Amino acid sequence: MADNILEKIIKKKAVYINQLKKTVDLSNLKDLISANNSYLNFKEKISTNINENKISIIAEIKKASPSAGVIINDYNPVEIANIYYKNNSTCLSVLTEEDFFLGKIDHIRQIKEKIRLPILCKDFFIDKFQIPLAKSYGADAILIILAGVKENLADELYNEALKYEMSIIVEVHTVEEAKKALKFKEALIGINNRNLKTLETNITTTYDIHNVLINHKGPLISESGIKNKEELLDLKRNTSIKTFLIGESLLKNLDNNSIFSVL
Repeated sequence: MADNILEKIIKKKAVYINQLKKTVDLSNLKDLISANNSYLNFKEKISTNINENKISIIAEIKKASPSAGVIINDYNPVEIANIYYKNNSTCLSVLTEEDFFLGKIDHIRQIKEKIRLPILCKDFFIDKFQIPLAKSYGADAILIILAGVKENLADELYNEALKYEMSIIVEVHTVEEAKKALKFKEALIGINNRNLKTLETNITTTYDIHNVLINHKGPLISESGIKNKEELLDLKRNTSIKTFLIGESLLKNLDNNSIFSVL
């Protein structure tokens, strides 16, 4: 398993979270949450678009990734968020993982101070503590990657996020994971076209497993690997999915990206 990237990331994240828990007090996080008036309903905004037969783009903000390396050298998350906002993005996904994606959780707070869009804290959630932590910085949604956590931990994270009134994306990559995700009735389900263990990306993943999820009440999302407007529209036409999480294709052409024209 030496080449399992997901495993490497999670091991490092566990060390980071254990250290953080020694210095950050949960009651302080709850005070910060109570004082924060920036929260927006991530799931509701996407659900409304689905009901109105509109496409939603969750536009991702990240400096780097294990698959692409450094994407933006002169990285300004607030500036990128503003470009997405001006292009009518539905929600934002902000990479906060420190070591492999060069993110910072404080980027969520910085963006929320300037731009009013729902934000997913895109990270590797492996401890309930991360949920109030994310919310204290202004996050509206969290991510549960089924490939990265055991079933009982996935249940704990889901219930904790509901307790904190946050939206939840449960992320799947295989038919088996998709079947397991169906029990998370209040969640959005994201089909990740990228295998997080090998970093290989294949957009046919969405086609292969969306039928398993067709009766899920919450929104379905196709994530990763969508290169252009045509691929997005093909996915919509052939799967009825109307919500797409897109990162690199937007970040590499921020100023004039035709993908935004679908909105």
